[in-house]
Amino acid sequence: MKYLITGITGFAGSHLAEYLLSRDDGEVHGTLRWRSRMENVAHLEGKVRFHVCDLRDALAMNELVARVRPERIYHLAAQSFVPMSWVAPSETLTTNVVGQTNLLEAVRAVGCDTRIQLAGSSEEYGLVLPEEAPIKEGNPLRPLSPYGVSKVAQDLMGYQYHQSYGMHIIRTRGFNHTGPRRGDVFVTSNFAKQIAEVEKGKRAPVIHVGNLEAVRDFTDVRDTVTAYYLALEKGTPGDVYNVATGKGYRIREMLDVLLSLSSVSIRTEPDPARMRPSDVELLVGDSSKLKAQTGWQPRFEFRQTMSDLLDYWRARV
Repeated sequence: MKYLITGITGFAGSHLAEYLLSRDDGEVHGTLRWRSRMENVAHLEGKVRFHVCDLRDALAMNELVARVRPERIYHLAAQSFVPMSWVAPSETLTTNVVGQTNLLEAVRAVGCDTRIQLAGSSEEYGLVLPEEAPIKEGNPLRPLSPYGVSKVAQDLMGYQYHQSYGMHIIRTRGFNHTGPRRGDVFVTSNFAKQIAEVEKGKRAPVIHVGNLEAVRDFTDVRDTVTAYYLALEKGTPGDVYNVATGKGYRIREMLDVLLSLSSVSIRTEPDPARMRPSDVELLVGDSSKLKAQTGWQPRFEFRQTMSDLLDYWRARV
C-alpha cells in the first residue's frame, strides 16, 4: 500500500502518519512546503518519505502524484486556523479550495486508482440551533467564517468529483480534535501552554481568555485519525461522516479540567483580541453513522486527552 498524507507536518497529519506506520502494511509519503516546521515529524525521519510540494502549484502536484501513484490519499493540508481566515480570507480560500482542486485534478490526470479522504470541519455547520444538536450530517450548512466557507466548498467539491467522475472520495467533518502537538494558537493547547508557563514561573498566574461560553465537542486526535482511516476503508464513496464524541463542553469547562490537573492557583482575564467577529456557539456532533458503518469508537477519555496535552507543554516550556 502507498499512503500519501498532504500536510503531514501538521497536527493531525503527524498523528495519522504514526497510525499508518503502526499498521506496517505499506509506504507512508507526505507533502510539506519548503518552509514547513518539522518538529511534529522529526521523530519520523527515515520512516516516512517526505516530498516538498505546494498544493497551490498544479504542476508540482501532478508531478508528485505521477511519481508516487498513491493508493490512499488523506487530504489534510489547509489553512486551518479560524481567526486567521478573518485576517486573510483570500489566502484561506486559495489554499483550501484551489489546493484541493489541484490535488483532485492531478489524480484524474494521472489516472491512478486512488481512494481519497477529504478532511472537512464542523465549522461547516456554523450557526446551529439548540434543537439541532447533536448535529447529524444532513444538518444545514451555515458557515460563520471564511474558513467555514472554504471547507464547505471543499466538501461539496468532493461530492461533485465523485458524482461527475466516479472518484472514490470520502468526506469527513471533524469536530474539535486536540491532544499532544496541537498548535498553541488553538484554544485547548493555548490554555495548556499558559498553565505550563505559570507552573515554571515564566508568566504571572493569569490565563488570558476569549469566549468561554461556546460549546465544543472535543475528540482526541489519536481517535480522529483512526476515524479517517476507517472511513476511507469502510465508508461509502461520495458520502460524508461526522467525527465526534457526541458530548459537548463549554470552553470554560475545558479550562476547568486543565486547571484541575495543576496544583498552582491561576485566575482568568478576558482578552478582547481573542474575540471573533462572529463565533459558532454550539458544535456537538452525532457520529452514529460513522460508528455503524466502520465500527469506530473513541478510545480516549477527555480528561486523559487534556492530561496528555498539558504534559506535552510541560516538557517544552
